[in-house]
Amino acid sequence: MATEKSPATASTTDLAFTRSTPYGSQSEPTYSGALSFLRRRYSKDLAGVDVAVVGVPFDLATTNRPGTRLGPRAIRAASASLAWCPPYAWDFDPLDRLHVVDWGDVYFDPGRPHEAPEAITAAYAGILASGATPLTLGGDHFVSFPILRALHAIHGPLALVHFDAHSDTWRDEDGRIDHGTMFFHAARLGYVDPAISVQLGMRTFNAETHGYRVIDARELHGAGLDAAIAEIRARVGARKCYVSFDVDFLDPAFAPGTGTPVVGGFSTHEALRLVRGLAGLRIVGADVVEVSPPYDHAELTALAGASVAQELLAAIASTRAAAE
Repeated sequence: MATEKSPATASTTDLAFTRSTPYGSQSEPTYSGALSFLRRRYSKDLAGVDVAVVGVPFDLATTNRPGTRLGPRAIRAASASLAWCPPYAWDFDPLDRLHVVDWGDVYFDPGRPHEAPEAITAAYAGILASGATPLTLGGDHFVSFPILRALHAIHGPLALVHFDAHSDTWRDEDGRIDHGTMFFHAARLGYVDPAISVQLGMRTFNAETHGYRVIDARELHGAGLDAAIAEIRARVGARKCYVSFDVDFLDPAFAPGTGTPVVGGFSTHEALRLVRGLAGLRIVGADVVEVSPPYDHAELTALAGASVAQELLAAIASTRAAAE
């Protein structure tokens, strides 16, 4: 195991810059130090990196309450309380298996919102060229679309595993930037293949599935988590997949800080159990989106987002051997 132990000195702070090895979990005071996701090193150098954590502080496609541009910062801050140990339900530390860095945030000019999608795609094209797998912190849910465009250029059509209160597949005109239509466009353009994709947790009405397998809230509550996990695994199989987690999949009692909350959702326990069920899938990218700090309470939603992202790291790491 490559776990990094905490030396008994006062110099174990600002691990985002001072970390001596890319592997392992290490303790740092949660209330101080430079913030990065899980206290990983900040770096634009992706040589040898397995996973790049990337913030996309974009919320110009929001149709209800804004504020998700502040999501990446809030998720990073909340992750400080998770960085000292592995996620408890796994039998390994994903940070022993993966070289993870925090790449920072994608830049785009907010005065030119129509250029933001291309700027996001271009940033991810560079990240993917290095061989790193992107784990994204949003941002509103539209950011999945330019990311999928970059992934499609490398991997071809992907399976999509999508957690959400909304289908995000409402019909739309070409070229519109909207966080409720991007998976309609992604299917239409062939970025994802609905025939091998699953959407979970929907509790808003959309008569059209566009070929996606939709396990809505009623079915998921009724049939249970194990049945959903079995269907995801059967449908995705050995294909490369993208996992997109909108925090409003959670009931507002567990995630009040989001733009379009919908009651009747799921607990954080249920969400984490479902993400653990993705172990072994060929995940080539993932995101956690729609955390809106202005509507959060006691950082509940930010912590939920950070916890889901940590579980996604473990799911990605489940196919990797420990670093020597």
